[in-house]
Amino acid sequence: MTQTLYDANNTAEEPPDPKNPPLPTPTPTPTRWVILAIVLAADVLDLLDSTITNIAAPTIARDLGGGPAFVQWLGASYALALGVLLVPGGRLGDRYGRRRVFLIGLAGFVAASLACGLAPGPAFLVVARLTQGAFGALLIPQGFGILGATWPRERIGQAFSLFGPVMGLSAVGGPILAGFLMDADLGGLGWRPMFLINLLLGGAALFAALRLLPHDTGDGTAPVDGPGSALIAGAMLGLLGGVIHGSAHGWTGLAPALLLLGLVLFAGFCHRQRTAPEPLIRPSLLHNRGFTAGLLLGVVVFAAVAGVLYAISLYLQQGLGRSPAGTALGLIPLSAGIVVASIACYRLIHRHGRRLAAAGLVIILAGCGHLAALVTNFGTEVSGWALVPPLLLIGLGMGTCFGTVYDVTIGDIEPAEAGSAAGSLNAVQQLANAMGAAAVTTVYFAAVGAGSAHALLVSLGVVGAAVALCLCLVRLLPRAAPADQGH
Repeated sequence: MTQTLYDANNTAEEPPDPKNPPLPTPTPTPTRWVILAIVLAADVLDLLDSTITNIAAPTIARDLGGGPAFVQWLGASYALALGVLLVPGGRLGDRYGRRRVFLIGLAGFVAASLACGLAPGPAFLVVARLTQGAFGALLIPQGFGILGATWPRERIGQAFSLFGPVMGLSAVGGPILAGFLMDADLGGLGWRPMFLINLLLGGAALFAALRLLPHDTGDGTAPVDGPGSALIAGAMLGLLGGVIHGSAHGWTGLAPALLLLGLVLFAGFCHRQRTAPEPLIRPSLLHNRGFTAGLLLGVVVFAAVAGVLYAISLYLQQGLGRSPAGTALGLIPLSAGIVVASIACYRLIHRHGRRLAAAGLVIILAGCGHLAALVTNFGTEVSGWALVPPLLLIGLGMGTCFGTVYDVTIGDIEPAEAGSAAGSLNAVQQLANAMGAAAVTTVYFAAVGAGSAHALLVSLGVVGAAVALCLCLVRLLPRAAPADQGH
């Protein structure tokens, strides 16, 4: 039945005014909280699946018969697909409606998780991980828009305040859960339940989303740069494939050809960004020195830390002989450091700005140096308790640096460009995670012939050099975050 409007005294019925359409019916409070839980569940799924292979890769490789190249693809494939498609995924939600794209993304993510859990071989699993990342890129960008449409403006901060603690607990608990699921060997399935568990969480979220997410039509004129997305996808696949193939089979033949193809496609992407009417990255952003410096710094630092996490995990399992669960427990100090520093620094960003970013980089360097000293002196005989201080330091540095770098990077941009800048930075972070995991593990596997301790030392040296380079870029950042950040 057509809804009618009444005047202020509720005494006279009036026809709808097309110039002033009725306001949407407010979402009931219990429904709002369930919708928040759905969005949080989607983000938890993404975070879990972006981190579990840090722990699981060596075990999966042994089970499926994959070599070092397979370990590298496991670490990079999910982040690569997510990073390439994150910005287009957001645009697709604007165009076709956030509810529709969210449901497609969530259903596809669950199906891809099932494919991962049933994978019969290495190539199948890598393709399934790429598919997971692609559907994740449809899923994740819709969350804030959905919350904005269902939560009152004066209450939205209450919803957003839960993201930090939930993501922090997921960052710590996800790898631990994966490790214990693998050690439990449920039903003789080994590592597979850590993917199959997504069917429970994702299936419940999908059922609730179908019933409760608000309908929206989207804007059919919203631009989606398909050619730009295809160019950057091809470029990243070429570069990543060249690095991984070269490390496994030598730097002749296919490897340099893939690297060259990646560079050519990247040049095409850059040209597309200058000429497209609605590019993925606004050219005006790249003309801003602070934003460009922050983008470059973010690429290097995220690539470095993503790589060092893999190297440390490989050292713990291959060098110290730890089980997946033991490795996950050993990395708790690092994860806890990230969470603690992220929370502690949130309200300091506006006041201290880029000084916090520099402090985070210095702390990462100190942690890497401490870890290198331990490995130099004790090799593969390092005790678990001795590893706690350097891993905690690395985590504290990462937590201090991560949010600060990107909040400060947008300090000098125009408010109208904030959405594009945030989407670009998030996408670049994922791509850096993919390239860093591949690059540092390439270094690790190239040096592992002389032992796991030597391989970790070489990897820490590369990471330390990258972080030191980032310190040189900090002074180019804006001095502080925007006025509404950090308080």
